[in-house]
Amino acid sequence: MARLLGFLFLLILAVIGLSFAVLNAAPVPLNYYFGQREIPLSLIIVVALATGALLGVLASLPLILRLRRRLSGLRRQQRKSSGEAGQAHALPPEA
Repeated sequence: MARLLGFLFLLILAVIGLSFAVLNAAPVPLNYYFGQREIPLSLIIVVALATGALLGVLASLPLILRLRRRLSGLRRQQRKSSGEAGQAHALPPEA
């Protein structure tokens, strides 16, 4: 059921994206440092959006890697503590 909903969501997103591209198909001048070119507005917007998303992921990557490293250290410490607690229960009581 979740796969079907995911597929439906992607299909709706594709239809919306396609209609957006059709509505914004008019070429607009894009001025860049080395010249100018006529490019469809929808392409410019999609490329700008993808570039922004990529830059956002790259900016957050150091934080994500640091948190993953910390999480693996805490999991290792938890396994070690659980093992020590299990050994403490296995010892006979002192008289």
